[in-house]
Amino acid sequence: MSQVLEHANRTTEAQVDMIRAGRTLRTEEMTLNMGPQHPSTHGVFRVELVLDGELVVDAVPHLGYLHRCFEKHTEAMTYPQVIPYCDRMDYLGAMNNDWGFALAVEQLMGVKVSEKVEYIRVIVGELNRVASHLVGGIGTYGLDVGAFTPFLYCFRDRELILNIYERLCGARLLYNYIWVGGLSHDVYPTFLDDVEAFCRQCRSTIKELNELLTDNKIFTTRTKGVGVIPLDVAINYGITGPMIRACGMKWDIRRDDSYSIYDRFDFDIPVGAENDGAVPGDCYNRYWVRMREMEESLKIVEQAVRDCRATPSLLHGDVQKDVPKRIKAAAGEIYSRTETSKGELGFYIISDNGTNPYRVKVRPPCFVNLGILPDATRGYYVADMIAIMGSIDFVMGEVDR
Repeated sequence: MSQVLEHANRTTEAQVDMIRAGRTLRTEEMTLNMGPQHPSTHGVFRVELVLDGELVVDAVPHLGYLHRCFEKHTEAMTYPQVIPYCDRMDYLGAMNNDWGFALAVEQLMGVKVSEKVEYIRVIVGELNRVASHLVGGIGTYGLDVGAFTPFLYCFRDRELILNIYERLCGARLLYNYIWVGGLSHDVYPTFLDDVEAFCRQCRSTIKELNELLTDNKIFTTRTKGVGVIPLDVAINYGITGPMIRACGMKWDIRRDDSYSIYDRFDFDIPVGAENDGAVPGDCYNRYWVRMREMEESLKIVEQAVRDCRATPSLLHGDVQKDVPKRIKAAAGEIYSRTETSKGELGFYIISDNGTNPYRVKVRPPCFVNLGILPDATRGYYVADMIAIMGSIDFVMGEVDR
């Protein structure tokens, strides 16, 4: 024991001598693996953390655990056969994945769908945006930082959306509903009634979530001013969706590069702002933008339903009348982008005049957004890693593909 104390005293004296000599002390850095099974990672994902005590010096993401060779598979599939593979990228927002690919092929082939199909696509696409935010950006995010009850409210409302989808096409998660030139199924008789009932329910839930989570002292302390991403850094990384809007940039493809019939609807584009300790680009603003986006999506859905009520002929007609009997694109190439719940989803398709695409390249928002993780976490505590990763709201099925 005396030898241990003597060694400790010698070490202390040596440190004092170094300080007096003007030399800087460095603590020993430690490497810590977070994952690949850590519950906060929203999928099979590993981050190699370099720590100086509790501070994050660097974060190195390790991807590929869910790689499925999606882009290579598409070369051996016909265009309609690719759509179920799109479902399995961002499986929380599969409806918008299908829409993005179908829209790209339609542009490549010069196919124009009917107004009925456009209205139904907007309704199911915006409902899917709400469902994705309820699960990833709000429900499980609250769970990540210790708030359990909001998670239950979010999943309860998501079930209502899945019930509508199940009645619509028979599937609750992976839909293969939006086809090139149309839809797999027509709407059922009480579709508009069910959608309106959900909108009323969800607006009530948003009020409850604001009371339980938005102004919760523990939640705000863990998210305000944490994981700040400056706007110029976000732009340089190519960040899109709620992530870039949380930094203060009012950019939304539905308005700025409009597609389908979005130009007919009135909706706002929420952006991050300073608010009682919160700053643009922090975890709190990423959460808050998604909360407000749900309200805007409900507004779009309600306007679409109102149009269908006012003009009943909009819902008349066959949803498959514009689906080509044989989908074969002329030789050429196309890049088409849509606004999903995670950001800009782009499909670059090359056709060689066949029934299969010659090449498909995906621009997945989750993969691009996740690239900013090292810059967003340096200098913060290990405990902040959970809040920062959750605020990115990524799905590994889309990151790895």
